[in-house]
Amino acid sequence: MRLIKNLLALIVLAVGALWSLQGIGLVGGSFMTGQSQWLYIGIVTALLGLGGLVWANRSRP
Repeated sequence: MRLIKNLLALIVLAVGALWSLQGIGLVGGSFMTGQSQWLYIGIVTALLGLGGLVWANRSRP
């Protein structure tokens, strides 16, 4: 189960990073390219992915 949580969190983190890069125009070929709102959406999504990684790997008593 821990592996699945980690994989899902990594996918969310990667999608957030991609959206951020598209938002600032470093990755082209999409309607999101150069749209600053996708930078912010990507940052929030990436932070959620990081939070998911922390949650999936926290120590349990």
